[in-house]
Amino acid sequence: MAIRVGMVSLGCPKNQVDAEMLLDRLQHKGYKLVSDTGNCDVVVINTCGFIQSAKEEAIENIIEFINLKNEGRIKAIIVTGCLAERYREQILEEMPEVDAVVGIGSNEKICDVIQSALAGKKVQRYGAKEDLPLCGGRVISTLPYYAYLKIAEGCDNCCTYCAIPEIRGRFRSKPMEDVLEEARWLAKEGVKELILVAQDTTRYGEDLYGEYRLAKLLKELCKIDGFQWIRVLYCYPDKVTDELIEVMAAEEKVAKYIDLPLQHCNDDILRKMNRPMNKQDTVALIQKLRQKIPGLTLRTTLISGFPTETQEQFVELVEFVKEMKFDRLGCFAYSEEEGTVAAQMSPQVDEKIRERRAEIIMEEQMTIMERANEKMIGKVVTVVLEGADKLAECYFGRSEADAPDIDGKIFFTSDKQHTMGDFIQVRIDEVCDYDLVGEEV
Repeated sequence: MAIRVGMVSLGCPKNQVDAEMLLDRLQHKGYKLVSDTGNCDVVVINTCGFIQSAKEEAIENIIEFINLKNEGRIKAIIVTGCLAERYREQILEEMPEVDAVVGIGSNEKICDVIQSALAGKKVQRYGAKEDLPLCGGRVISTLPYYAYLKIAEGCDNCCTYCAIPEIRGRFRSKPMEDVLEEARWLAKEGVKELILVAQDTTRYGEDLYGEYRLAKLLKELCKIDGFQWIRVLYCYPDKVTDELIEVMAAEEKVAKYIDLPLQHCNDDILRKMNRPMNKQDTVALIQKLRQKIPGLTLRTTLISGFPTETQEQFVELVEFVKEMKFDRLGCFAYSEEEGTVAAQMSPQVDEKIRERRAEIIMEEQMTIMERANEKMIGKVVTVVLEGADKLAECYFGRSEADAPDIDGKIFFTSDKQHTMGDFIQVRIDEVCDYDLVGEEV
């Protein structure tokens, strides 16, 4: 009887792609993949370890499966991903019920690890970070009409608050021919929305070709039949070239959506973060993007309570949010990560103040979003159908202006029968917080 393996993947879409490659490797070795992780022989927990809340979520999941193991419902617990890479010995020391800890550079050894764990051995495998495969088969775990495509791994930006370079290693691009081959396969599998991800998508190609190649890659991806939207996440502002802007504006398939993590606006804080652009250049870039790409949806992320942030600097950030009127925004309270430069800075802002400042930013953004959404009433937008709400007797989905899992949804009624992944014209009639409500036209 085949060994049943369940997978829990936490954190970002980049981590999800790693999990999908692990699943493919397991499937090809004859393991039975099961979606019910409470009813399997082995569970693989692909963890995130980026910030404190992610670490806590990972630990909670591990403890949940330790309880299941103690009850005799599962036989082995395998911990992979960023937490495994970052806290190697500590996991087995503090949670001895875990059977194996696998760093990202040993993902290819997952089948051997499982066999050893089931044989009663405690396993620790930590290959070089650069050994994490960029290419290979995948078992798609997203909804069937969209998929993430990781175009690079690692990061060279060395922001002072971030542990990603330590966890994931140096930046390295996937060769363009391999990206295109994977994209063609995804299109044949029925993917209609392709979402490009990396720690820094705008750096794509620099290490292989001596120049940024994201714009050229997008042009080639647009030639592939089947995709309706091609979305780009995690763009660093200093690497947004005029060529990239031109391609985003001109290519119909490229979603008029850019995810531009800015983190702050105060020049002193930006320097301490080791961020590459000052406030003046950032404002100029935002103005250029909005001018050159009609209908652009601009998303950003900010950090509140970074070490040394004064009340005056925070007020400047609030005013920046009010002035820029970002279409989408997430603000996170600073997370003090051991081993980072920022963790050694003084003074550290009180944790409650960090969190309250994040709440204030999000309250301001809610006001901005409500006003923007009210302007959508009466407009007709294309919505990709994601599912149905039986209680509300309506469908729901997303527009080109919304990325999966992080942005809002559009709820709509229709007299027709639809299937997941259909693209439907919806007239917006109402606003409900971050979401919109309408009906098919």
